[in-house]
Amino acid sequence: QLKGQNGTMCDCGRYRKVVGQLDISVGKLGNAVKFVKNVVLGLRETEERYYLLVKEPKRFREALMNCKLRGGTLAMPKSTNTNRLMADYVSQAGLTRVYIGDGSSHVYADSTPLQGFASWSQEEELQPNTNSSCVELLSTGTWAHVECEGSTKWYYAAEMVQTKT
Repeated sequence: QLKGQNGTMCDCGRYRKVVGQLDISVGKLGNAVKFVKNVVLGLRETEERYYLLVKEPKRFREALMNCKLRGGTLAMPKSTNTNRLMADYVSQAGLTRVYIGDGSSHVYADSTPLQGFASWSQEEELQPNTNSSCVELLSTGTWAHVECEGSTKWYYAAEMVQTKT
């Protein structure tokens, strides 16, 4: 049961105004966070994941380790939409290719099989390069085999799972 003086009126209009101003401030903060993620950090995102293009050329194993140190793994397009998002990301960054997986055993960097979705180039479909051990995503959205055990270093994209709060 509520206690108070009978007949005391609530000045709720004042509180509604404060709540409204807080809603506006929260909206602005959300926009600022999106700006930082997209422009300053260069993140791209889907409903479930963040993608960060890393412009530090690394050998394949080094790229894998750096992704783990960032709390993620090597980015892996497992759908047409994600593949397009990543290809556009690579293209907009002025790059032509990034590592996405281990082609020697036909698995993504997280050890899941390269099946269900693939975007191999026509040349790869007609004549797969069995001497190459890595898979790269080209800015066109197609995949190709590439040698990754030598001294060649490539850029790469890290993938992090979004945590819902």
